[in-house]
Amino acid sequence: MIFSLRRPATFAALSLALLLALVAAFADFIASDRPILLRYRGRSYVLANVIDYRDLRDFTAADLGAGDWALWPPCRHGPYSIPPLSEIPGPLPLPPGPGHPLGTDNAGRDVLARLVHGARTSLAIGLAAAGIQVSLGLLLGAMAGYLGGAVDAVVTRTAEVLLSFPLLLLLLAVQGILERTTLASTIAVIGLTRWADTSRLVRAEALRLRELPFVEASRAAGSPPLRTLFVHVIPNCLSPALVAATFGIGSAILLESALSFLGFGAPEPTASWGLLMADGFQDVLDPGAKLLVILPGVAIFLAISAFNGVGDGIREAIGRGYGAVFPSVLSTSERNRGLSPTPAPTGSVPPPAT
Repeated sequence: MIFSLRRPATFAALSLALLLALVAAFADFIASDRPILLRYRGRSYVLANVIDYRDLRDFTAADLGAGDWALWPPCRHGPYSIPPLSEIPGPLPLPPGPGHPLGTDNAGRDVLARLVHGARTSLAIGLAAAGIQVSLGLLLGAMAGYLGGAVDAVVTRTAEVLLSFPLLLLLLAVQGILERTTLASTIAVIGLTRWADTSRLVRAEALRLRELPFVEASRAAGSPPLRTLFVHVIPNCLSPALVAATFGIGSAILLESALSFLGFGAPEPTASWGLLMADGFQDVLDPGAKLLVILPGVAIFLAISAFNGVGDGIREAIGRGYGAVFPSVLSTSERNRGLSPTPAPTGSVPPPAT
């Protein structure tokens, strides 16, 4: 295991992160306006909530006739389904009621459905942005620390320039330049502006590793610098990068929510926690809009706390000396030699026991 699950805080954080991941992965099975299984007009439809069947594009529950049946998700509303005005019992947003357990937004869309599908959006953006951040930070930081010289100067100065700008203002400026914001542009902007933090951690680790005996042995054996970098240095720099990745997921979720709330993130009508909060602030004086602000805020808080708790557990495990996530062969043999007792010379007499 990368870290121990004996700490209650780490176990709770990991459990919450896995729960959020399951909710995001199975969002269509929790909230959807299409049935999971359907028998309609003599034909069976499997996973109609996931597969876009052409015959069911105009299907509603009212179309079920004699001999037809359907297995629905627990919440029978989709994140984008807007009911007809004739079916809305009162002014929008609707408060919690039998048809909508958490109420609706100001367009009549179900809040529970948008919360569940918003978990998919937020976690997908967080994971993808953190992946870009860590990949760039790991590569550039390891190159700067191990190769040094001009490479180190360029990477370090670029990271310092990025870190000198307030992050949210930088993201708003970059997103404002784009003609139209999309989920892909949001992921790219967050990932390409956050790699500087990771590169500084990895660079410090690479500076330490390049002076160790197993790296010197690789150079003495005639290994090219790039081979030593990718085979021996980068695998031993994965520990700080992994810690940065877990913290980066929570940070990316928070940044995406802030950008969406300000209108520079996920475009309408994407199910996003930030957009849901923005809808609530449009009717902030309406008592029915309070949940539109409170519930996404709680979801964002839980997601960030979960991934930060996992990051704390990994960081503590690394601090206790668990070592690299994927150590190179030379570093492993070097560690084993350090742990093994030095063999006594042949014919020597062992010292007496005291």
